[in-house]
Amino acid sequence: MLWTTKYIDAAVAQLHAEGHEIRDEDIARLSPLKHRNLNLLGRYSFTASTPAAGALRPLRDPDAPELDEDDDGGQE
Repeated sequence: MLWTTKYIDAAVAQLHAEGHEIRDEDIARLSPLKHRNLNLLGRYSFTASTPAAGALRPLRDPDAPELDEDDDGGQE
């Protein structure tokens, strides 16, 4: 959940830097529990990519097509 929270914070910061209005009531409704990378059954699958120490991976482009849950982006 911490990982997801850090990326939500990064996304909000990027939107703010791009000049988007960020309302406090919208921030109050954000939750890391709504994301499909969190599995409350305790089974997790992580990819092996590791960003540089202290760095975050780039945020997803909202205009890019989404991968299906079982799609690995063409990597085998």
